[in-house]
Amino acid sequence: MAVAHASVSLRGAVRAELDHAKRARRAGELGRAFAHFERAHVLGQRLTWLHAQAHFGMLRIGWLRRDIREVAGQLPRILAAAVFSRIWVPSGNTGGANVPAMRPMPIPDELRAILSQDGSQR
Repeated sequence: MAVAHASVSLRGAVRAELDHAKRARRAGELGRAFAHFERAHVLGQRLTWLHAQAHFGMLRIGWLRRDIREVAGQLPRILAAAVFSRIWVPSGNTGGANVPAMRPMPIPDELRAILSQDGSQR
């Protein structure tokens, strides 16, 4: 699932992941779309609007899959993204309802490099 982001700003990298997710969703590739939303989430957790967009995307995928757990899990996460993005976020958390919202998770090396390049490594 590697997507090249060499020398791209953090915001640009998040937007690229969101764009890849939307294209995959439109193509009916919901699993691939969700994975891109997760990557956007890891990268964009401290960028309030982009963080919330990743959660909205996951909510939409949950809706399309008729996955009540995902839909219900995303609603409080959207609110939390709006309120807490600048205060504290669980580093590396992928943002889906399949993981505890407050659990820090390992950051894949490729994403860690983007965060480090931007000075956003936590």
